[in-house]
Amino acid sequence: MKHNILRIKFINLSVLLILFGFSTAVYPQYAIKWMSAGSLHNWYSEIGSEIEEGFVKRQQYGLQWPAINNRQDIQAAKALWIGTTNFVDPSDLQSPYPYKVVHVGPRVTGAGEFYPQGFKMTSQFEPPLVFVDNDLSLDKSVDNDEVDPNLFADRIIVNKVNTQIGISMTRRIFQFSQQYHDNYIVSEYTFTNTGNTDGDAEIELPSNTLTGVYFYYQFRFAVNDYVGYVIGNSTRWGINTMNDTRGDGVKVDTDNPDNLRFHYMWHGKLPSFTRYDNIGAPIWSTALNVEPGDTVGRLGGAQFAGVLTLHADVSATDKNDDPLQPSTTSWEGSDEPNTSNNDSYNKAKMQSEYTWLARGHKSPRHANAVEPSDYPGFTNPTGDPALGTPGGFSFTNGYGPYTLAPGDSIKIVFAEGVAGISRELATEKGIQYKTGQITAEQKNQVVFQSRDSLFQTFRRANANFQSGYDIPRPPLPPKVFNVNGGGDRIQLAWETYDDPGANLEGFEIYRATGKFDSAYTLIHTAGPADRSFDDITPVRGLSYYYYIVSVGTESSNTGVGLTPSGKLRSSRYYTQTYNAAVLKRPAGTSMDDIRVVPNPYNISASSELGFGELAQNRLYFFNIPGRCDIKIYSELGELIETIEHTDGSGDQAWDSLTSSGQIIVSGIYIAVIENKDTGEKKIVKFVIIR
Repeated sequence: MKHNILRIKFINLSVLLILFGFSTAVYPQYAIKWMSAGSLHNWYSEIGSEIEEGFVKRQQYGLQWPAINNRQDIQAAKALWIGTTNFVDPSDLQSPYPYKVVHVGPRVTGAGEFYPQGFKMTSQFEPPLVFVDNDLSLDKSVDNDEVDPNLFADRIIVNKVNTQIGISMTRRIFQFSQQYHDNYIVSEYTFTNTGNTDGDAEIELPSNTLTGVYFYYQFRFAVNDYVGYVIGNSTRWGINTMNDTRGDGVKVDTDNPDNLRFHYMWHGKLPSFTRYDNIGAPIWSTALNVEPGDTVGRLGGAQFAGVLTLHADVSATDKNDDPLQPSTTSWEGSDEPNTSNNDSYNKAKMQSEYTWLARGHKSPRHANAVEPSDYPGFTNPTGDPALGTPGGFSFTNGYGPYTLAPGDSIKIVFAEGVAGISRELATEKGIQYKTGQITAEQKNQVVFQSRDSLFQTFRRANANFQSGYDIPRPPLPPKVFNVNGGGDRIQLAWETYDDPGANLEGFEIYRATGKFDSAYTLIHTAGPADRSFDDITPVRGLSYYYYIVSVGTESSNTGVGLTPSGKLRSSRYYTQTYNAAVLKRPAGTSMDDIRVVPNPYNISASSELGFGELAQNRLYFFNIPGRCDIKIYSELGELIETIEHTDGSGDQAWDSLTSSGQIIVSGIYIAVIENKDTGEKKIVKFVIIR
């Protein structure tokens, strides 16, 4: 079977951004890779951090959960700063820096301060291929560089960067697709005093010991892009974001018995929005980005997101985890002067920045500065999360101070996670709130079930880390998944890897109608040896979307990493279809009705006369028999392609390719269609103009 493989970053991304008024400008000097094996998707940059509008010019882009749904982006900006004291610049030995800080983000690109040295993705297996009517169907491209079947995670990105102060960074980013561990992404940083500042020139600093070293991260999150214009545009940059902390020692938290160390955030009150209580972002009326019909009251922004510290070295010589790190857990104004125009040669500004790095544990926490009482303050809020600022607040982690002699290194590991209530519960409770069946506080108590889910996510991430990332793995997903519309059915077929895993018990196929991000139901359970299924229940005129998962045996689930008992399934995101599958025309009843469309085919014709960007060379044979052979000849009688049509429909696509895969040239062509059931033949001519 021939497939049309088109590698794209995001389906019609440029078109969508233009439609919604966003620029498609990017930072082309920095490569980008997606981590998208599980339900949480995020992009990562080779420069070492994901800055504000660093991929596309959109305030919220990244940290998408659940990624199957439209515009669930929570990430607005991140930053990584590295600071040290009494720094001597080799180009100016007479003028040392009392404080030296190098920056990437939240609003500076890192150019001249961070120098990318390597950026590679490795997968445990070749990314699966999904086709709908022979077209590759995908949401985000997977820029995989190599395969390692012994990899401990599904995918890993290794990012190497040198910095202006001679500290080199290796960032390993990895994700698991196991269903109870697929909504967090782990980042492991190793910082080494190599003396290398510029990878091209290999400039080396004097063999100085670096003192007072901090590794400082900022996170500006906002829930979420889809509901930004429902509640108010300012929510898109996080003006109403509520930030809270655990494990900082500021106060005792009975809901954190394991003393985990993390920040988390949610969509808080927006005082200027008075129509109804906005916690959870109920959708009552249409707005930009809101899909038609999605105005029943669904809680569109009920996610909670956060960052969990998993490990931080005690020192360069003591590699045990330091429970007192991060030593700085703060919240800073997202639009403060220190968040823009950063300059690694501005001594006065770097001194101000260093006070942020070394601030310690800020008290009270942001959430309690807004609402002094957790409850009922959080579920019946009255305060302003912005506290009078124009842009709200970001939460920060500072690890240090460390002393790094030449060759010394520090390792820091954290996980970014997002969790929430189900879309079904969000819809049910949202409708009840809009219709007056429950109060705002009762609605908000449901929203805060998302916080419980995030805390559980962090407990699982920590248990996975403590186990050495030894969680049980589901069987491998299918290697290839083909979905093809027919005249009276939609045909599904799949292939497996050579060794899908000894724990493979079978497959499950799920289907949705109308949109790829709507509700899915299980429509078929297949055995481990099955490789195809005909869906005979579709209705003509409707669009259908599918995914298939491999199902493991219950006995293969070891329970490591707080994994609940039961069968484990491969990730839907490996086999999800994003193109609609539909029933094609019924088989033709008369050979005289056969047509070639378009005829003539003219490549210079406007796109609306063809079959879209994904099928620029495509033409169709319409009203053909359900089972027939189509032989295509040049004007000179040379056979250039034979198509076996067997799906029972009256349609057959052809992408103007010869049997050897070459695009045909301009000319007159002849098609001979033979009905396999009756032997009847029909000859049609068509013209190609290029």
